[in-house]
Amino acid sequence: MIGVSMGSYSAWSCLKHIPHRLAGTALIVPLVNYQWPSLPYSLIKEDYRRKFLSLGLWLSTYVPGLLHWWVTQNWIPSTSVLEKNPIFFNERDIDILKTIPGFPMLSKRSLKEQRVFDTLRSDFMMAFGEWEFDPLKLSNPYGENESSVHIWQGYEDKVVPVQLQRYVSGQLPWIQYHEVPDGGHLIIHYKGVFDTILRAVLVGEEPVCYRPKSVS
Repeated sequence: MIGVSMGSYSAWSCLKHIPHRLAGTALIVPLVNYQWPSLPYSLIKEDYRRKFLSLGLWLSTYVPGLLHWWVTQNWIPSTSVLEKNPIFFNERDIDILKTIPGFPMLSKRSLKEQRVFDTLRSDFMMAFGEWEFDPLKLSNPYGENESSVHIWQGYEDKVVPVQLQRYVSGQLPWIQYHEVPDGGHLIIHYKGVFDTILRAVLVGEEPVCYRPKSVS
């Protein structure tokens, strides 16, 4: 199973409830939910992303109509601000964005369709709302190494900070953690990276070049 970014919440759920049905799992730049009880407050209190996500959850829950208007209006930049913005993407990501269509579902044209907006809103609320379990408390479901779980993270990711991902993997030593040294949030699009991910999950190949940088 492969979960990418916000879509990784379903992979975490499968690891919790049906790990025996997974031949292997790769979590690629997976989300970190700031409401997970085991995340130290000292690690997240200054993170601007936490406040941004909290506002997004409030709008999604209480005033979805206003949120829908905001992301589809044309007067002030909203979703389009994501495109090639150095706040969210490093240099390598921005180069990738020049060669791919970007985020079609986040375009104003797509979001004007109520079903598209409702789907994304539902995913967002599921991913960053309150979970029924704490992933950081999961025990190893593969005590006999019958399967493997991997986290892949970009060292320069500006959407999911590497410090949080390192903490998560540190709490779950049975998960194999890999870092792309000059990687941002779009590492799945980097040449050769996805093939390496598949080889690691399917045949157990160890990607030596993606061992984490030492912490200074």
